[in-house]
Amino acid sequence: MIADPLTGIEKFEADLWKVADNLRANSNLASNEYFLPILGLIFLRHATNRYYEAKKAIEEDRTAGRMPDRPLVKADFTRRRALMLPQEARYDVLLEMRNDGNLGTAVTAAMEAVEDRFQPLAGQLPKDYERFDDDVLEEMMRTFDSEPLRKASGDVFGRIYEYFLAEFSEQGAHDNGEFFTPPSIVQTIVNVIEPDHGVVFDPAAGSGGMFVQSSHFIQAKAQDTMEQVTFYGHEKNETTAKLAQINLAVHGLQGTIRAGNEAITYYKDPHELAGKCDFVMANPPFNVDEVDAEKIKGDKRLPFGLPGVNKAKKISNANYLWLSYFYSYLNQTGRAGVVMSSQASSAGRNEAKVRRKMVETGAVDLMIDIRGNFFYTRTVPCQLWFFDRAKERDPQRADRVLMLDARNIYRKVSRAIYDFSPEQQTNIAAIVWLYRGQQARFLKLVESYLARAVAEGQAAGEPLAAFKDALGNLIDLTKPFAAGKRHPNPLATTWEELTSARAALLADIAAFAVEAAAGAGHWYEGGNNGARDNAALHAAREGLQDMAQGCRDLTRQIDLAAKLAGRAIDIAVKELEARESDLWNNAEVNKSRKALEDARARAVEALRRTRYFVRQADWLQDRFPEAELRDVGGLVKLVDRNEIEAHDWSLTPGRYVGVAPEEEDEDFDFEEALRSIHIDLKGLNEEAAVLAARIARNFEELGV
Repeated sequence: MIADPLTGIEKFEADLWKVADNLRANSNLASNEYFLPILGLIFLRHATNRYYEAKKAIEEDRTAGRMPDRPLVKADFTRRRALMLPQEARYDVLLEMRNDGNLGTAVTAAMEAVEDRFQPLAGQLPKDYERFDDDVLEEMMRTFDSEPLRKASGDVFGRIYEYFLAEFSEQGAHDNGEFFTPPSIVQTIVNVIEPDHGVVFDPAAGSGGMFVQSSHFIQAKAQDTMEQVTFYGHEKNETTAKLAQINLAVHGLQGTIRAGNEAITYYKDPHELAGKCDFVMANPPFNVDEVDAEKIKGDKRLPFGLPGVNKAKKISNANYLWLSYFYSYLNQTGRAGVVMSSQASSAGRNEAKVRRKMVETGAVDLMIDIRGNFFYTRTVPCQLWFFDRAKERDPQRADRVLMLDARNIYRKVSRAIYDFSPEQQTNIAAIVWLYRGQQARFLKLVESYLARAVAEGQAAGEPLAAFKDALGNLIDLTKPFAAGKRHPNPLATTWEELTSARAALLADIAAFAVEAAAGAGHWYEGGNNGARDNAALHAAREGLQDMAQGCRDLTRQIDLAAKLAGRAIDIAVKELEARESDLWNNAEVNKSRKALEDARARAVEALRRTRYFVRQADWLQDRFPEAELRDVGGLVKLVDRNEIEAHDWSLTPGRYVGVAPEEEDEDFDFEEALRSIHIDLKGLNEEAAVLAARIARNFEELGV
């Protein structure tokens, strides 16, 4: 378990959200009324950026003679993944125009103009901006017109869009937030099935996150998404389908997403894709119990028969309808990754019969247990099911299923929400690589962690030096009061501790610099003839343990020194009346104290990251020391069909992997424990502030 503070783009997203959330207070609209218009503004800002980027590229091609000097046409922009926006639909022009109190009307007209020129978005963009007060709308638009956002790339806008989807989901802004599958869950599915070609289908598309993460995976391989795959989706709710189309457009993607009643998926194959899909990914609704059994009993997408039917001739639970459909959509080499209720993997009676038939095909490839609180509106745990139709014809793999219990792998995001860090996602994928015999990928990942640790260790020199300087400056400012005339001097003991801590810290920073430089000496150039060598990686990792331990020791010393410096200032002010002295520059002291805290935070974060990447390599190599798949108690086990049959055809990983052996915790991580406490406290404070504001509004409405 790890906890991570918001940094960089995360901080930027959070700041934008605070401004957007002001609409709740200033527009008298509920979040389910304004969330789509806000996402529309994000799209329009991004479309404008892409227009200007494309226009610049066109001018460069003209100048270089790669393009004739002729009037521009829509195709010139389309091939550069941009829209040929008319002037009145450009974000900057909208803000510069004299709207005379009609900004909402102008924005709505801009959305209509975009739809006219981009068929996939026809009828999808929000067009009810007249409901907003012009001042509120303009403030919002200017927030999205900041200099960083004018220069932001598609990736940044994609991140912002996904972040806003997550925040709205947490609020339950639409369909109780069920339109949004957390990115770390989606990314885990993508990492396992690796959707890099052909037809990719999501029959419960939600906001389109499965398609977006697939695109990220393809682009990471330096390939063009739209040249590699074709996206198809279906979504029961028309508003959610609009979210998906906007999401695709923000990421420069296109897909065919049909919206309509949920029953269409149960009773029909909306895109006629049975047996044609290379990849299927979905997070369908769990435990639906009102599907008409008579309408589906002859459906060719149900090769395993119907699960339980009740007296009213309704399917008792549709989970196995979904699973059967997903299997049937795949072609003979297709893969599927599905989010499913944790109840399904051990369900009994007719559902168990369907599950047995699925296992007997050989297509069930992998099961992953996920702990609760990963979803914004559900606290229950879930499971990820994976099918691989090619496995059916592989005699060495057909009767085996990989069981992976990831319930102890998580990162705390807030008091109530957890996810996987990027490294945790990749570590889970690395286990799958070993299962598939892809040892080289596993070793490359270990190597990348160690290389990153070395690089971070060497880069830590600058923030450590900055902390050293900031600490020295604050000590100099308080020094005149350390040898004052008052006896006994209340600052004496603290001053002695502070100067002693500083001397020890300087020596240890110097030693750490030597160790960080030596980290490269523990490195290697890929083992024998450039091939990655597991033994050499073990040796390199062992060589970095002193540096990792140095990170932890230095963190404690830095925190101690900063605490002592703060105490010295407080004693000087409160007990030695320093503010009354000509030797005390209060403004300079406050400035230096803040600088010290900033330097402390940067230094601690640099040390944390150095140690963090060593620990990622530790996690992998301690569990799989030979770089080969093996059973690990409480984590993973490769089981055969006989063992599954002996467990009543259950596919619940926890029933197979057992419990991890209890280890004596000789290295309890106070750092992470404190971060976790900080996250909990922050969440409680935010909830208290919201509650206080609600109470105040209630009193106002009562006239109290």
